[in-house]
Amino acid sequence: KMDDDDDIPQLSSHTLAALQEFYLEQQQKEGMKNSQGFNQYSVGSIEEDWQLSQFWYSDETASCLANEAVVAAGKGGRIACVSAPSVYQKLKEQDGKDFSVCILEYDRRFSVYGEEFIFYDYNHPLNLPENLLPHSFDIVIADPPYLSEECLQKTSETIKYLTKGKILLCTGAIMEEQAAKHLGVKMCKFIPKHSRNLANEFRCYVNYASGLD
Repeated sequence: KMDDDDDIPQLSSHTLAALQEFYLEQQQKEGMKNSQGFNQYSVGSIEEDWQLSQFWYSDETASCLANEAVVAAGKGGRIACVSAPSVYQKLKEQDGKDFSVCILEYDRRFSVYGEEFIFYDYNHPLNLPENLLPHSFDIVIADPPYLSEECLQKTSETIKYLTKGKILLCTGAIMEEQAAKHLGVKMCKFIPKHSRNLANEFRCYVNYASGLD
């Protein structure tokens, strides 16, 4: 296919200016961090990378989703965060003795989290380490990086492999039918917010009785 380039979204000059300003801010923050020493698990210790289609949740949303995951996983539960690093960071902040968590993420900066980090590329949904056993997580919380059926379908293979049953999916409202088709999840009332406003309306979907309604 020769026409793939047509699909690459072009940024407007306004967005580019905002991005440049954003990167300047980041450089200043990096400088501050290096001089002060900081908690590596705090939200913001790793900044979102727009080129990887990363968009952090607002603090309230990340906390709400993390709390939901802990309750859903139950005591001693295992939680997998698939492409949902801001929820992972919130879970780490809780310093939970009652649950364990893994992060499956394309962004190798998260390798600072050691063995909990699993490099993940949704294009190879089952290319996972052997020690990541099937159906070994009490809940999987996932936020596929792109709003496309292909991305959702591939990420769904990973989710279904990992979960014992419970799924918490965050994706665009426009993905409602595909989410039901691939994962059997239904939209919740809770509306996730991002730290920067996204053009697409985002929603949460679950396949169990959650606290998000």
